[in-house]
Amino acid sequence: MERAAIGTTAALAITALMASLAWAAPSIPAYINAAVADSARPAEDKQRDADRKPAETLAFAGVKPGATVVEFAPGRGYYTRLLSAAVGPQGKVYAVTSPPKPDKPPPPVQAIAADPHYGNVTVIMQPIAEVKLPQGVDLVWTTQNYHDFHNIQDVDVATINRDAFAALKSGGTYLVLDHAAEAGSGARDTNTLHRIDEETVKQEVTAAGFKLAGESDILRNKGDPHTAKVFDPEIRGHTDQFLLKFKRP
Repeated sequence: MERAAIGTTAALAITALMASLAWAAPSIPAYINAAVADSARPAEDKQRDADRKPAETLAFAGVKPGATVVEFAPGRGYYTRLLSAAVGPQGKVYAVTSPPKPDKPPPPVQAIAADPHYGNVTVIMQPIAEVKLPQGVDLVWTTQNYHDFHNIQDVDVATINRDAFAALKSGGTYLVLDHAAEAGSGARDTNTLHRIDEETVKQEVTAAGFKLAGESDILRNKGDPHTAKVFDPEIRGHTDQFLLKFKRP
C-alpha cells in the first residue's frame, strides 16, 4: 500500500511538472504568425517553412514590433522579408551584404528593399572588413552564415563579433543559427562542409563580451552525421542546426 501511495504521489508530481512546463512554454505572438502568413512572401520561401521553422525562430530571438535589426549576410532574403513584416512600419531592418563582383548581378536583397511592401529595409552594401553598422540596435541576426565569417580573407571573426557588440544597445540580442559540425572540430569544416562546431561559436561570441542567454533545439537533426557538405542532396535542408541567443550586458 505504501509503495502504491508513493508511486501515485510521484506520478502526480510528474504530471504537475509537465503541466507547469507546458503552461510556461511561450506561444507564438500574433504578429510573428502574421509575418509568416504574409501573402507577399514568395512561394519558394513558404515551401521551406516546414524545415526552417521561422515562427519559432523569430519568437526565440524575441523579435518585436518597432525593433531595429541588423541582418548579416541575408542571402536571398528569406529572413529579411520575415523580419521586415515582424518589426512592422515602426521598425527597421538593415541588411548587410558584400558588394557583388563587377560581372555579377546585384544581391537579391536589393530588390526586396526596393519593394514598397518592405519599405523598412535598408541595404548596407560594404565589404565586411569596412562595414559601418548603425548603433543602438535591438537585434543582430545571422542565419546559416556565421561559419563563413571564418572564410573571409583578411577578416578576423573576433572583429565581426565586436562590431555586433558595439552596434547593440545594452540588453540587445545577437542571434546565431548555423549548421553544426562534428563536436570538437572547431572551425575545421567552415570552408569545406560549411559547418562549424557550436562550442567554438559560443567561445568566440562570449569572448567579445556577450553572455549566452538561450539555446534552442528546434532545428536539431540527430540523424545528421556531420560529415557531408550542407549542399549535398542527401542532407540539404535537413542538417543538424544549432540556435544560440546572446545578450549584450
